[in-house]
Amino acid sequence: MAAYCRPVLRNLFDESPTPHIAHPPRTHHRDFYIATDGSYRNDRSGGLGVVIETRDGERVVRLSVPDTAPDNNVAEYRALHLGLDVLAARVPDGARVGVLVDHDDLAANVNRATLAVNGPDLRPPHPFKVPGRSDNHWRGIRARIAGFGEIRAARIDSGDNPAHPLANAPDQYAHVNYEPDRCVLPRDDERWRAPTDDRYPPPSRANRDRSKGLTGEPASD
Repeated sequence: MAAYCRPVLRNLFDESPTPHIAHPPRTHHRDFYIATDGSYRNDRSGGLGVVIETRDGERVVRLSVPDTAPDNNVAEYRALHLGLDVLAARVPDGARVGVLVDHDDLAANVNRATLAVNGPDLRPPHPFKVPGRSDNHWRGIRARIAGFGEIRAARIDSGDNPAHPLANAPDQYAHVNYEPDRCVLPRDDERWRAPTDDRYPPPSRANRDRSKGLTGEPASD
C-alpha cells in the first residue's frame, strides 16, 4: 500500500493557540513548519529534537541530538535555536514559518519578537521573559526571526509534539540524523506560497469535521 504524506505539523499549528497574535487567515498558510523540544536530566543526559516539514507534509529534516543543558528552560531555547539555524540554511528568503513548541513563555516570546520586528521602535508589546542562561540562544533566535518573511509560534502539548521523543531519547533516535538531506519547496504556484486574502476568515473550529484526527485519520471510538 502506498504511503502518503500528511501535513501533521500544519494541522497541529492550525489547531493550536498563537500567544499574543490572533489567527488571521494568512496564519494558516505557512510555507514551512518546525517543531522543536528540549529535554533536561540531572545527569546532563538530555537532548534536542527538531522536525521540519513543508505545508504539504513533506519532511525536510529530523534531528535528535544529545545535549547537556543546565535546566529544562535552556534546553527548550537551545532546541529552537538549533532548529531555526537548520531551517534558515534550507529554505528560500522570505519564507513564512510556523513554529510549534510546548513551552508557554518561549512561544509567547517568539510572537512578541515577531511583533517587535514589525513595530516602529523594535520593541515588543509586552516585555520578554527569558530564563537565565538562555540569553545567548535568545539572541540567536531573534536574529533568525528577523530573517524570515513571517513567523508565528503556536503552543502545543508535549504529548502532541513530534519533536518530544527525539529530545527525550536521543540514544534511540540517533539514526534520524543520518536521513538524506532534503531541501524541498511546498507544492503550489510558481511563487511557492499560498495566496493570502484577509477578506475570508479561517473556517470555524466548530464547523470542522471532528470525526478526523489531526493527521487526517478517522478518530477512534
